[in-house]
Amino acid sequence: MAIESYNPYTGRVLRRFRAFSWAKTERILAQAHRAAAEWRTTSFAHRARLMHRAAALLRERQDELARLMALEMGKPIADGRAEVLKCALTCDYYAEHAEQFLADEEIKTEAQRSFIAHEPIGVVLAVMPWNFPFWQVVRFAAPALMAGNVGLLKHASNVPQCALALEQVLHDAGFPPATFRTLLISSDLVGRLIEDDRVRAVTLTGSEPAGAEVAATAGRAIKKTVLELGGSDAFVVLADADVALAAKTAAQARMINAGQSCIAAKRFIVEKPIIREFIAQMKTHLLALRTGDPLEETTQFGPLARPDLADELTQQVEDSVRQGAKVELYGGQSKPGTALFRPMMLSNVKPGQRAYSEELFGPVALILEAQDADDAIRLANDSRFGLGAAIWTKSAQRGEELARRIEAGAVFVNSLVKSSPEMPFGGVKKSGYGRELSHLGIKEFVNQKSIWVGGEAPVAKKKVE
Repeated sequence: MAIESYNPYTGRVLRRFRAFSWAKTERILAQAHRAAAEWRTTSFAHRARLMHRAAALLRERQDELARLMALEMGKPIADGRAEVLKCALTCDYYAEHAEQFLADEEIKTEAQRSFIAHEPIGVVLAVMPWNFPFWQVVRFAAPALMAGNVGLLKHASNVPQCALALEQVLHDAGFPPATFRTLLISSDLVGRLIEDDRVRAVTLTGSEPAGAEVAATAGRAIKKTVLELGGSDAFVVLADADVALAAKTAAQARMINAGQSCIAAKRFIVEKPIIREFIAQMKTHLLALRTGDPLEETTQFGPLARPDLADELTQQVEDSVRQGAKVELYGGQSKPGTALFRPMMLSNVKPGQRAYSEELFGPVALILEAQDADDAIRLANDSRFGLGAAIWTKSAQRGEELARRIEAGAVFVNSLVKSSPEMPFGGVKKSGYGRELSHLGIKEFVNQKSIWVGGEAPVAKKKVE
């Protein structure tokens, strides 16, 4: 089997790679397992030096790596640079904070001393998607390596050059080769890896079906998983919001990565008194966005990553319109089998439509009308997903109160939903479980070991004759 690097803008295959056999994959796993025993003994200071070096290399190679993303999955080159710089920031963050995050935690008990130690578990397998080909991997790899674990990466099959380039960055930074390897393998070998006792945990970012399959396999093998799955993020605009700012941010939030982001806003829940004004302003901002060659600096959104993804999104839209949704902004594909998908807006989105219940992974904005704030929260929570959400209101206190009522892993008040190394990232309901980033993310794949130290044993007294 060949793994293809395909340019969605030109429709041409860039490179083909022969997929690894199981024999080759198993050899790499054996090397990683042996490396884990050595790597766990290294100091935080040593790991931090290498991780800072990786950050420096990411900054040095930002143009080259951004070009790879533009070619392999259609990300505009300016956005690709920003992604690489965010990766560098995160490498530096964990280099600076890992030792503090994983320090022994003293616990007061009746023991002479008791504490929790955070120790590495070994080989962590990461199954990663194509939409943020460097960021998704770094947010797993930086904390895992700093914790003393080693990583194996099974990346999406359409971004093999990105996967190999990140492996090269880490190796050039001085990480022993076996501590991080990219596996160019087909999906059918993932189950065999998970079942192998040398793999101690699995992290997956991807679709709901992929997450369910990986979790089931890992569950049978009794090993830890972290899942970051789909999202249908609510963007709630209350009647007292700054409509102009909310509408401008809404267009940005929907068009992150051409709409191909788990935390891109997808459902725009707007109170009735301002809904027409909001739709008109958001439409204006969407129409102003420029598309074109992802390698051009002026391009603001590129094609979807593959033509079949655009075909599926078109089907979701057409089915929803037949089910009663109304088109507010026409766009979409020019013809089937093409990857470019222009922004669209649908209103009158109601239960029973695909647009109401499914994740639309592309630049389609769904407008839902709310009668009041309570109705807006009800609509926001009427989803099987729960990754991120945003609330727009001129009252920060009211925004915070309502944020507590939304079922999501993150809620942003008067701001674009985004991920950052300082704050935990993950979802609830069908959006997955576990957390990446922050001090919580680095603790997902460690043994939180309780250590209890009693007093010295009493010395027996000599019997006096």
